[in-house]
Amino acid sequence: MNYWRQSKNNIYVAAHRGWSEKYPENTMIAYRAAAELGVDQIEIDVRVTKDGELVIIHDATVDRTTNGTGKVEDLTLAELLELDAGSWKGAEFAGQRIPTFAEFLEFAVTLPEMTYDIELKEYPTDGREELSYSVCDRVLALLDENGLSERCVINTFSGKLHEYIYKKYGMKYRLHVYFPITCLGTDMTLFPYSYAYCSCVFSTNKSDFEYIDRCGIQPWAGASVKDEETVDLAIANGSELITCNNPDVVLELLRKKGYHD
Repeated sequence: MNYWRQSKNNIYVAAHRGWSEKYPENTMIAYRAAAELGVDQIEIDVRVTKDGELVIIHDATVDRTTNGTGKVEDLTLAELLELDAGSWKGAEFAGQRIPTFAEFLEFAVTLPEMTYDIELKEYPTDGREELSYSVCDRVLALLDENGLSERCVINTFSGKLHEYIYKKYGMKYRLHVYFPITCLGTDMTLFPYSYAYCSCVFSTNKSDFEYIDRCGIQPWAGASVKDEETVDLAIANGSELITCNNPDVVLELLRKKGYHD
C-alpha cells in the first residue's frame, strides 16, 4: 500500500506531539484526538529512562510537562508513570501519563493508513554513542516487528545519528532531516540531503524550499505554520507536508483552498 501520497497539491498534515495546542503534548489523549480529526501523520519524541525503557516525551527533563522534576534519564519508568503529565495543560487533563513507546505502538497499529514521524531524542554525544545507537536500533526493530516501518519517517537533530542509520540500514528507513544543515550539528561525514527522504525547512524563504527540491527530497514545513497567512506561505513555498500544533485549523484551511483530499 502507498501511504505516501502527499504532494504540492495534496499537502499532508502532521500533528506535532499530537494535537498539542488543545491537549497536553505527547500524551495518548493528544494522539487519539489528532487521529479522530483526520490528520495524515502524528509526530512523537522518544527517550530512554534510567532503567532502559522507551518513553515518549520531548524535553530532557520532566519539569515543563509534568508535576515532577528531574531528567528523564535519571528516573525509572515506575517513577515516570507516577507523574501527572496533563494538569499543566488544564485541570480536565489531570491524570494523563507519559506514554511508553510500546503503548504508542499498540495504538499506532490500529490506524491502518496513518503515517508517523518518530523523533529520536537520544543523541550520540561524547560518552553516549553506545546508548544512542542502541535506542535507535531498538526503536527501528520495534517498528519492524509491528509492521510500521513503511509508514514512518525517522527524525533526529543529530546528523551523526542519521549517518549511523543510513550506513547501517541503507535506504530501508525514510530519514527526515532538517534545514538549514546547522540544525544537524557538525559531526557528519556525508551530505545529509543526499540520502534523506524529506526535510523540515526552518525558513520562510521560497529559495530554501526550492534548494531542498533540487536535492531530490521533499520540502516539509515546520510547526510555525498556524494560520491562514502561514498556510498560504507554506503552499507558495511548495511544502508537501505541514507539521503543526493546531491541525484542526490547518486541515480546514487546506481543504478550503483545495490542497487536502
